[in-house]
Amino acid sequence: MRAYLETLRPRQWIKNLVIFAGLVFDRQLLQPEPLLRVAAAVILFCLVSGLTYTINDILDVESDRMHPQKKNRPIASGKLSPRKAGIFAAALSLFTFPAAFALSIEFGIICLVYTALMLSYSKWLKKIILIDVMVIALGFVLRVAAGVMVIKVNYFSPWLFVLTTLLALYLGFGKRLSEIKLLENQAGEHREVLYGYTVPLLNNLLVVVLSGILITYCLYTFSSHPDGTNTMMMFTITFVLYGIFRYMVILENSSLGSSPEEVLLNDLPLKVTVFLWALSVVVVLYLFF
Repeated sequence: MRAYLETLRPRQWIKNLVIFAGLVFDRQLLQPEPLLRVAAAVILFCLVSGLTYTINDILDVESDRMHPQKKNRPIASGKLSPRKAGIFAAALSLFTFPAAFALSIEFGIICLVYTALMLSYSKWLKKIILIDVMVIALGFVLRVAAGVMVIKVNYFSPWLFVLTTLLALYLGFGKRLSEIKLLENQAGEHREVLYGYTVPLLNNLLVVVLSGILITYCLYTFSSHPDGTNTMMMFTITFVLYGIFRYMVILENSSLGSSPEEVLLNDLPLKVTVFLWALSVVVVLYLFF
């Protein structure tokens, strides 16, 4: 059972917390029914993403065995056979997708689109330079959209969709940079697309995306209130600045950037920053709007 659970990669589920964005930023966090619906969406999306991870590990079993970290995954290490993993994935899909459509037709469609996108990524798109990271970013946008679809949202700034895209690109390019540094000459053998990336190229892409993040978040803070009269959200900019700068430091000095979720779970300064940012956002939205 532990091998099956590890195949779902529960540590990756932290990414699905962005599904709460619509609930939080529309100031419905304290309303029981929307909260329960979004919580159910998060749980179901964790299962959907776990399903795609399982299929991805089946497809990538040979390349994962050559990776210094991924070789320990259940399928790559031999703890779980590809056949058993395939049966598990089929059974999981028979429960997850009907439950998703029962929660919301739109949410069910998003789950199907996300699954198709990730399977296409695992089979083809991950081999195309730039497209590989853009697909990952689209996956995050679909998560945010999923959270918006399961409740009735009164106001959700379009800047947040742009910001989600840019943040995902930032993490994606940072992950590629860390992989190249970690695997060095064997990088392309593990992930074919890494033959097309270089350290200078990725550094330039990160600078471009980082600039976009700062500009987009600042623009959001000035228009976060529905009528545009309250700009108190700008006081949260400091936390965003420090957070992305801290991640740059980690990329430069550690191989943890190859696993963004591990960075968030293990780096204390970054965890504190994210907590303070979230706290300040909730305070501004729910006490001053």
